[in-house]
Amino acid sequence: MRAARLIKMVLLLQARPSMTAAELARELEVSERTVARDVLSLSEAGVPVYADRGRAGGYRLIGGYRTRLTGLGRSEAEALFLSGVPSALREMGLADAASAARLKVSAALLPELRDAATGVAQRFHLDAPAWYQEPETPALLPEIADAVWDDRRITARYLRKDTEVERELEPYGLVLKAGVWYLAARTEGDYRVYRVDRFTAVVAAAERDSGTGARDAGTEAARERFTRDAAFDLPAFWAERAAQFARSILREEVVLRLSASGIRQLPYVTERTAAREAIARAQSEGGPDEQGRLTVTLAVESADVAYAQLLALGPEGEILAPPELRARFATAAHRTAALYP
Repeated sequence: MRAARLIKMVLLLQARPSMTAAELARELEVSERTVARDVLSLSEAGVPVYADRGRAGGYRLIGGYRTRLTGLGRSEAEALFLSGVPSALREMGLADAASAARLKVSAALLPELRDAATGVAQRFHLDAPAWYQEPETPALLPEIADAVWDDRRITARYLRKDTEVERELEPYGLVLKAGVWYLAARTEGDYRVYRVDRFTAVVAAAERDSGTGARDAGTEAARERFTRDAAFDLPAFWAERAAQFARSILREEVVLRLSASGIRQLPYVTERTAAREAIARAQSEGGPDEQGRLTVTLAVESADVAYAQLLALGPEGEILAPPELRARFATAAHRTAALYP
């Protein structure tokens, strides 16, 4: 604990020209007296820490005591600091490690590049969850993240609808989509996607095998860890599965006639890709009529979902088929009109 604090103190002093005892105490979460003792220990160990006396005094390193990453340019340094997603790192239990890494990089950068972290933080921020949702961190996410980092096999219990099943998984990667965490894993030779908040228990191979007696070290390591497929590309895999999922849930079709305003609004009230494909297909097959209205055939998840989504179009969209859905819209229109006599 103390050794880690001393290292952090050196890194802080490398990153800044000078720091007061109060500033160091606040960063290190210790008392100023502890800071003074730590500075003395560093001096005795040969680290050139110098104390400036007086009101504006503080501590600083002398003699050019630092390691510099001279190969990094400004754009590279900024991209490095941009790569971390604070909320995601915190949920995976990696916030402290990320903070220490950023501090080490800041301390090693040339002085003219040390504002890269602050500059990026003030210009870019990722807010992953969707609007009007309070995201909840899955309880087992840190354990799963550890297994992903270590390429370690896990035995997991998972809720599938109302049934709890057990699976042996090789956890390949984690994806954060609109505030929801997903695990891409290989099982029985096939890659699948699991929602992390549906896991009820996760046991890593090392924990499962503990207490079973001595084994050959090579055999034990082979049992605990899996060999990652070098051809696996997590972003490409996710994009493909996301597209498959979007297509799989659009099982029904709705025919509707759109005004020019309705054409513009449709991608914002229903599944965007399906809306754009429907509009493009209708425009290529004949285009708008004399009044500028376009008749499209739209893939939807169900009649109920289409009803809820397409009501947002109001008078800019007219349902033509199926007849049952058209009747529901006609009823809704009459009820709405009755509210405004």
